[in-house]
Amino acid sequence: MDERIYLDNAATSWPKPEAVYAIVDRYQRELGAPAGRSAYREAADVARLMHDARRRVAELIHAESPDRIVFTLNATDSLNLAFHGALRPGDHVVTSVVEHNSVLRPLRWLEDHHGVQVTRVPCDGLGLVDPAAIQAAIRPSTRMIALIHVSNVTGAIQPVQAVGSIAKEHDLLYLVDAAQSIGHVPVDVRELRADLLAFPGHKGLLGPLGVGALYVAPGRESSLLPIRQGGTGTRSDDDRQPDSMPDRYESGNHNVPAIVGLGAGVAYVAERTVEAIREHDKQLTRQLLEGFQGIPGVQIFGPQDAERQVGVVSIAIQGYEPQEVAGMLDAAYRLQVRSGIQCAPLMHRALGTADRGGTIRFSLGAFNTEEHIATAIEAVSEIAVSALA
Repeated sequence: MDERIYLDNAATSWPKPEAVYAIVDRYQRELGAPAGRSAYREAADVARLMHDARRRVAELIHAESPDRIVFTLNATDSLNLAFHGALRPGDHVVTSVVEHNSVLRPLRWLEDHHGVQVTRVPCDGLGLVDPAAIQAAIRPSTRMIALIHVSNVTGAIQPVQAVGSIAKEHDLLYLVDAAQSIGHVPVDVRELRADLLAFPGHKGLLGPLGVGALYVAPGRESSLLPIRQGGTGTRSDDDRQPDSMPDRYESGNHNVPAIVGLGAGVAYVAERTVEAIREHDKQLTRQLLEGFQGIPGVQIFGPQDAERQVGVVSIAIQGYEPQEVAGMLDAAYRLQVRSGIQCAPLMHRALGTADRGGTIRFSLGAFNTEEHIATAIEAVSEIAVSALA
């Protein structure tokens, strides 16, 4: 089989819309100017493209204004800014075992080195967190609740809106990790009551690698110190870091090729609409789940319900290690997936998959088709049957 079937979109989306390739190429070949540093024609074009990208992202998540969007290197960088910028010794954070290492590791570092205390609430057998468990974990010293929107292992959609209400009731900073949700499901920061929303540009938003963003709610910048200082192209006569948004957090030259590519990706998502992408995702997820459910020797993890998850489906095949299966799928079927722990060790412990090398993860994207899913089901069936023979 010559066609490459890409089902690793939870790692990064591929392919990208044609407009993403075109604008990145145009920037590299024709514009080539830094952002916010100069006044010649090409620099003005770059400034306009940068503003358009920031505006499109703000509109997509219903942010109050474009200056609430801070461009970062990726979602990990956004989360590090949120944690290291907001937390102080003695602060307490409530999070969950469902989180990615981009949350777990900064919090563990702050716990080990800076006296921050962390409670990691459990999940149920489907990988879902109970808001009541988060409520019960709150202490007088609690400063922040941090919760993933969608699990990168099971695709389970967490009760982020209910948890946002709890955070507001207790006047706590509320950080949502939207790495696996943005572009796949509607995200409205006001409905979520999120103070901070971290996300990448290269997954559901269909932009290039190397760019992410952190939404900062109005007034919350006073609680969030910048963790990097330097040139911003503004207030250049002052050696103090600007307080204005988003310059307060955007020191150094921007990754302009990735940001203008992100702008084109978000434009595609907005034109197609997140709602339409979500319906496409649900249709293919149902097809994949129904196909896997009928195969002997295949175990599926998570909700197994397209209404309660995005197009991320993790399985195990009796008789095989996850890495073996991933290699067989690529070699024999040109079908590309992710195997292993997926940077979510506590989630795999909760699912009971940590000691067997994790899972085989199929993650769908905007450009996958029913034919792709049918091939995946056929391939998994053939592998599973061969193990039972």
